[in-house]
Amino acid sequence: MKRVKPEILAFILCSRFWTLATRLFGAQLSFSGSFGCYTFTMRQLIVNADDFGLTTGVNRAIAETHRDGVVSSATLMANGAAFDDAVTTARALPKLSVGCHVVLIDGSPIAPPANLDTLVAIRSAQPEKFYSSLSAFAARATLGGFDREQLVEEITAQIRKLQGAGLEVTHLDSHKHAHLFPEILSAMLRAARICGVRAIRSPFVPMKPIMAQNFAGKRVLMKRYGQVRILNMFAPAFRRQLERSGLRAPDGIIGVIETGALDAVLLRQALTNLPQGTWELVSHPGYADADLRAVHTRLLESRERERSLLTSPELKEFLSQQDIRVIGYRDFVNGKA
Repeated sequence: MKRVKPEILAFILCSRFWTLATRLFGAQLSFSGSFGCYTFTMRQLIVNADDFGLTTGVNRAIAETHRDGVVSSATLMANGAAFDDAVTTARALPKLSVGCHVVLIDGSPIAPPANLDTLVAIRSAQPEKFYSSLSAFAARATLGGFDREQLVEEITAQIRKLQGAGLEVTHLDSHKHAHLFPEILSAMLRAARICGVRAIRSPFVPMKPIMAQNFAGKRVLMKRYGQVRILNMFAPAFRRQLERSGLRAPDGIIGVIETGALDAVLLRQALTNLPQGTWELVSHPGYADADLRAVHTRLLESRERERSLLTSPELKEFLSQQDIRVIGYRDFVNGKA
C-alpha cells in the first residue's frame, strides 16, 4: 500500500473537520493559510473612550458608559485639566482598561518645554504649548521636523505620569491619531518599551467593507472618508514597525470617519460590515457642560449623543445579534481575547 505523505493526510483531516464543523455549527470559520488548516475565528470589539481627563463631565460620561454600557477601555490625557479626577474615577472602575492618550498637538507638554524645542511652537503667542494646527504638525512629522529623542522624552513623561498615579497603562493611542506618521510611531513604540506598555492603537480604518454610499449626502463625512483612504497609505509601514517592536495592536479602528456625527444608523452599518478579527471602536462620550465648552474641541453635543448611544440596550442587543464580543485592552494584551 502506498504511504500517504503527512502533509496530505493533514490536509484531508482538516478538510473533513471543516465539513463536519460547518454542518454542526454553521460556524464562522476561516482559512488560516499558515498550515493549510481551518480555524475558528470571531469578531471582537474594543470600545475605547478617548479624552479621559479632559473635563470632569467627560470623566463622568466615561464611567457611565463603562458601568451601564459597552465601553471597555479609555485613554487618559496626562495633561488633561481633569487628570486627578480621572485617576480617582479609574481606581473605582477596576474592569476598565486604562491607556495613555498621548497628546502632541494642541496641549501642553509634561516634560520641561526647554527640552522640547522641536515639539513646541516657540514662535507663537503661547511658546510653551504644542502646535495647535494639525496641518502644521503633519508637515513637520512628514518632513522629519521633530527630534526623535525629544518625542521619546515627552511620550515617556506622559506615560510615567499615569503610572506614577498608580494606574496600569494597558495601551497607547494619540490625540488626532498623530502616531499614524512613522516618525511619531517610532517614538511611541520606544516609549512603550521603556515603560512596559504592550499594546498600541492601529489607527487605520478597514476600507473594503465600508461603502462610500453610507455617507451619501453628508459632505463632511464624505470628505473624511476620502482623507482616511489617503492616510491608509501609512498602514504597511505601521505594520512593519509594529512587528519589529514586539507590541500588539488590534486590526484597526472604526468610528473615525463618523466622529462628531456618530449615530445608531452609522454605528450599525460599521458593525454589520466589521471584518473578522479584533477591532477598536473610537468613541468620545461626554457632557456638553460649561467646562467642555471652555475647551478647544469641536466635539460638544456629539459627546452627549455618543453617551446615550453607548449605554443604549439596543446597542448591546445588536452586538449580541451580530456575534460581536466586546473585550478590553487588558484582555487583549493578556491573551484572554
